[in-house]
Amino acid sequence: MTSPLVSTQWLAEHLDAPDIRIADASWYLPDAGRSAKAEYQSAHIARAVFFDLEDLSDENNSLPHMLAPAAKFASRMRRMGLGDGNLIVVYDGAGLYSSPRAWWMLKAMGHEDVRVLDGGLPKWRREGRPVEDMAPPAYPRHFTPRQNHALLRNFEQMRKVQESGGQIVDARSPSRFAGREPEPRSGVRPGHIPGSVNVHYASLIAEDGTLKTADELREIFKNRGVDLSKPVVTSCGSGVTATIVMLGLAVAGASDVALYDGSWAEWGARGDAAVGVG
Repeated sequence: MTSPLVSTQWLAEHLDAPDIRIADASWYLPDAGRSAKAEYQSAHIARAVFFDLEDLSDENNSLPHMLAPAAKFASRMRRMGLGDGNLIVVYDGAGLYSSPRAWWMLKAMGHEDVRVLDGGLPKWRREGRPVEDMAPPAYPRHFTPRQNHALLRNFEQMRKVQESGGQIVDARSPSRFAGREPEPRSGVRPGHIPGSVNVHYASLIAEDGTLKTADELREIFKNRGVDLSKPVVTSCGSGVTATIVMLGLAVAGASDVALYDGSWAEWGARGDAAVGVG
């Protein structure tokens, strides 16, 4: 398997495979009025565990849901029974929204055998596939963290990328990118990292909630001036929707893509960071 995606049909056919683990990585913004944990407890794909993005964050970092330290991440994975030798399939209740974040987190911790369910739970349920409301039994499994620093950029690294003219793709809406609307977080200036290009994450998703085809994605990135043969760093508001763009870049054929985990929540709040508007 070379694609970072699996279809609902593929998962249905492999649902009982002993080496496959499934994780519900749903997460919603506060203004969505949805509880990811409550929805999981009400209905989830059989055998799926709840992959809590907030619980898997670094509680000692003031920035929102930053990647947890390796020891904490590994401990949580063991507890959920997600470990070495497993193919982990992640999905979310919005279709394609927060599950790419879980995909990136696992890869950043060295677990390469992870896929995103294309279309997520909405597509699964539209097709009449089974769900359940009981959490699976806990069978702890060893998880060996091997942090892949190539998939992650911090502020100082981002400043070097920006100053050297490297490719930065911002996944936020065009109005937020242009600085035409206030940021939702207090103390964060509107605008974008100078030199970055805007590829709104929603433009990569088809009407049925699946990711657009590789050809369509390549055309979108080409039209925005993104060279898939060169390194790319993705950013957004707080490191969630940027991973949708990472997923799209991977399907389109890019091989050197990293995430700025602090994203605009960090850059826009720092007085020593240049800001572009318009």
